[in-house]
Amino acid sequence: MKKCALLFLALLLSIQIPAQYKAWTSSKQPLQEIKALKKQIVKPNFRQQDYLITDFGAIGDGKTKNTEAFKKAIEKCNAEGGGRVIVPKGVFLTGAIYLKSNVNLHLSDGSTILFSQDSNDYPIVFTRWEGMECMNYSSLIYAYEEENIAVTGKGILDGNADNDNWWFWCGATKYGYNTSRPGRQNPARAKLHEYMAERKPARERIFGDGYYLRPNFVQPYRCKNFWMADVEVKNSPMWNLNPVLCENVLIERVRVISHGPNNDGCDPEACKNVWIKDCYFDTGDDCIAIKSGRDEDGRDIGRPAENHIIENCEMKDGHGGVVIGSEIAGGAKNIYAIGNVMDSENLDRALRIKTSSSRGGIIENVFFYNTKVGAYKEAAVRFNMHYEKPGNHIPTIRNIWVENLTVDKGGKYAVFSDAYETSPVTDFTMINAKMNGIQIPYKVDYMKNVTLKKVTVNGKPLTELKD
Repeated sequence: MKKCALLFLALLLSIQIPAQYKAWTSSKQPLQEIKALKKQIVKPNFRQQDYLITDFGAIGDGKTKNTEAFKKAIEKCNAEGGGRVIVPKGVFLTGAIYLKSNVNLHLSDGSTILFSQDSNDYPIVFTRWEGMECMNYSSLIYAYEEENIAVTGKGILDGNADNDNWWFWCGATKYGYNTSRPGRQNPARAKLHEYMAERKPARERIFGDGYYLRPNFVQPYRCKNFWMADVEVKNSPMWNLNPVLCENVLIERVRVISHGPNNDGCDPEACKNVWIKDCYFDTGDDCIAIKSGRDEDGRDIGRPAENHIIENCEMKDGHGGVVIGSEIAGGAKNIYAIGNVMDSENLDRALRIKTSSSRGGIIENVFFYNTKVGAYKEAAVRFNMHYEKPGNHIPTIRNIWVENLTVDKGGKYAVFSDAYETSPVTDFTMINAKMNGIQIPYKVDYMKNVTLKKVTVNGKPLTELKD
């Protein structure tokens, strides 16, 4: 009997019980967490050897297709231990580029990589489309299970999308497309949702020609040590920067200017240890949208977006500046946005968390610190648990800390919240916030444990948020 009791005790001790949730009590704790996290996110090192793409037959006249030249240069660089694949001054037309381990694709000053408008130049690969796994067109720059990869330099990545190429596939009439044209993504989008709900194996969800699901621009998938620096990215078919299930991601001094439909600036998806700093976003959708997969795919894979720093970035046009969701079924935790600047009458929100009961998941530990905002449309801080269709997976939003926020011109609301009575936004703290030009101080429902200290709206103290 004693032996059985000892065995039972040993079994109990072997079970790892998750740490109990605790909200921050001061900004010192997240600031310390940021300091520790920065030490973990480092750019990869590359062998000091250059491979000039013109040595592999590339011609920078903007007309010659250089897909094979890029492929040969990257494969040789990888086979010989890595280094830089150099794009010299000129305009180099190409189809999809596949990045291999230990390769830094480096764009010289004055260089442009111009991507083909022909969908046949993008092979079918394993990818994610709006947070759902499938076989579809390769992103314009793609990598799968590679390590130590980079895209750097002061050149331009031009996705070459416009109203007559790629963008009209979205089917949105608000962009002024001719609705009689063929190429509507909605049937394929619905079919992909159906496959996901049925849990059809991802590699059997085959799309591509005739389905009109646009490719993203840059998508390293299940990669480690991804670095992107200094380039300008424009005219993407869809999402611009979309690392998926990656670890150790550093994106710095990148400019994203792309105003097509669903042209999010940067969407790290189910990634761990991400640092986006000193970047500029002027986009047709969210500037930065942190994601972790849609509905069944997000929950089944179960990888949260974890440990993200967004620092010293500038946001202009976009649906939101710093956004979490909506494809967030895997959850998100430890998201730190510090020292960012936002200002545009076409920017809808500064901080936005959007999810739904078809997603579920826990979003927690969001730190929004030292943010300067000029104008925006809807809300400085926006919580939405009713984004898109409802389901049976009630989400959780908790421990959201906003400190040192200034708003000069404002918008409709300071704080706007739409939650569930059974799952209120919990532990929301706002400290030292000065917001001017606001039409309505707040519109909220179902918030719990709200702390407001030194918060003013249009010069008047805001001391409570009531339903």
